[in-house]
Amino acid sequence: MPITFLTQEGFEKLQEELEFLRTVRRQEIANRLHEAMEGGELIENAEYEDAKNEQAFVEGRIKELEILLATARVVTDEEKHESVQVGSKVKVKEAGSQPELYVIVGAAEADPRNGKVSNESPLGKALLNHRAGETVKVEAPGGSFEVKIISIE
Repeated sequence: MPITFLTQEGFEKLQEELEFLRTVRRQEIANRLHEAMEGGELIENAEYEDAKNEQAFVEGRIKELEILLATARVVTDEEKHESVQVGSKVKVKEAGSQPELYVIVGAAEADPRNGKVSNESPLGKALLNHRAGETVKVEAPGGSFEVKIISIE
């Protein structure tokens, strides 16, 4: 199984989601199914069908999270490197733009709008193993561009 890279924060968030799904959501869905079954004819009961679909989705997500957490490698703050790695905070600057700060994370916790870039994304891949002061070429679907690594935390 492939290793999933997670920050400690990301690992804890996924654990909380798994616990919520196992305890709260499963019970809510069970209650909905029970109420729908009491509603009579199950063959034409849209509420029952909707609850069954939601149950399947939640069970699938639980399984996905269990596998993800079982194969996770938590990257700690102590693992600082001189080059960009998963867990690094990287300040980069594209020509003609303001510097931007990104945290390189595993795909499971990527959130580009909040500055968390996946190590599997074009930007994340391009930055990996490079050092402050280097300029790297990013091959993105919309075309290539270059960014200079200002600093690594």
